[in-house]
Amino acid sequence: MAIGLILFLLTNLFANSESISRADFPNGFAFGTASSAYQFEGAVNEGEKGDSIWDTFTRQPGRIVDFSNADTAVDQYHRFKSDIGLMKDLGMDAYRFSISWPRIFPSGTGKPNAEGINYYNSLINALLEKGIQPYVTLYHWDLPQVLEDKYEGWLSKQIIEDFEHYAFTCFQEFGDRVKHWITFNEPHGFSLQGYDTGLQAPGRCSILGHIFCKTGKSSIEPYIVAHNILLSHAAAYNSYQINFKEKQGGLIGIALDAKWYEPISDRDEDKDAAQRAIDFGIGWFLDPLFFGEYPSSMKVLVGERLPEISPEMSKIMVGSLDFVGLNHYTTLYARNDKSRIQKLILQDAYSDAAVIATSFCGRIAIGERAASHWLHIVPWGIRKLARYVKNKYGNPPVIITENGMDDPNSPFIALDKALQDHKRISYHRDYLSNLSAAIREDNCDVRGYFIWSLLDNWEWNSGYTVRFGLYYVDYKNNLTRIAKASVQWFKSIL
Repeated sequence: MAIGLILFLLTNLFANSESISRADFPNGFAFGTASSAYQFEGAVNEGEKGDSIWDTFTRQPGRIVDFSNADTAVDQYHRFKSDIGLMKDLGMDAYRFSISWPRIFPSGTGKPNAEGINYYNSLINALLEKGIQPYVTLYHWDLPQVLEDKYEGWLSKQIIEDFEHYAFTCFQEFGDRVKHWITFNEPHGFSLQGYDTGLQAPGRCSILGHIFCKTGKSSIEPYIVAHNILLSHAAAYNSYQINFKEKQGGLIGIALDAKWYEPISDRDEDKDAAQRAIDFGIGWFLDPLFFGEYPSSMKVLVGERLPEISPEMSKIMVGSLDFVGLNHYTTLYARNDKSRIQKLILQDAYSDAAVIATSFCGRIAIGERAASHWLHIVPWGIRKLARYVKNKYGNPPVIITENGMDDPNSPFIALDKALQDHKRISYHRDYLSNLSAAIREDNCDVRGYFIWSLLDNWEWNSGYTVRFGLYYVDYKNNLTRIAKASVQWFKSIL
């Protein structure tokens, strides 16, 4: 009897660990890993690269929790060939990386830098030699510092012309081989963190008592920045259609930070709050690109601070994407902020939605927490998000452009323990199971899944305090890459 019970438990344990595979996804579904230039490349002063706003930001004391910077990061600039070998060994179909604008244009615009172009040509060619498709992000937050100094970057309409010129150059140089382009990574997060809370570059804000902010207007600037991003995206898309589409045949999308928001109760006010949270999240960018206007809840609550989308702007925005990229990690509860207490205290854009977002209902967490305080593990959220995008926007092609979880990076965690990342395996298995159900049962048109990330890396304000990688990076031993348990798991399913 005991042997039978043991066999039963072992069989079910094995079935559970192998409960997802390529066969659960459509033919041609792309599995890949994701990265960004600033977090991976390093080589900050090599190849004639110019400074970015993040180079400037990390030099300001107290901005990064462990006082680190990404001058070296994980040195992918020099190690891309061996890193591509790791992707190939994993069975990945694709690699999402970003191009560093200041590596192509150290002065922001003008004549492109040949060394920067040579580097990305080498990277793209090395990927294709291994049968891995490049998915290229044009802007992952590293604006050339010269454009920030010259005209305050994303706050100026001049950025639209300069971004279009940068995008045109990338299409011209790399588009014969790159068939998937992402114009912007997480414009919502970038607009708010860079221009409302001031927590990220360029660090502008006006929140009372904020120790760092000396310039900015937290209630206005995020909306101006987001508006200029939308116009820049549309300009790049339309430039591609006119100049490159027929010959190159590529697809262009945008990658949005996309939390799911669940009403904290069945009360109508909390259901409405959850909808507003989504409107002020992905709706802020998708509504203009699909419907030519901002969500009605934003128009009402933001009022005249929200820039107007003219009929001419609407015409170039609507339909200016071939797929929707969703960076989805977690789900939050949404509660109506009845008293508008956040607005009274902060006087900023973040509080405009009149939503209190939380990971807890009473004392019960929405899901187990990863290392980062904002990341709770809620696998069902990805299915609800996919279903929402399908129903609201007419089932556009969707790519999950980022998904993953982090473990803490602590000197007190032994290497052998750090490599046994079973929580990460469960995370990806459960999120992929829900994504598969969204495709097969809900008919959502999802075409790819990119893991954040191949390697542990420099995580913006968190520096090196957390580890998102499938591969452990030994920061004290020549940045050696060591496979975690999740590597073997992904190899087995891919």
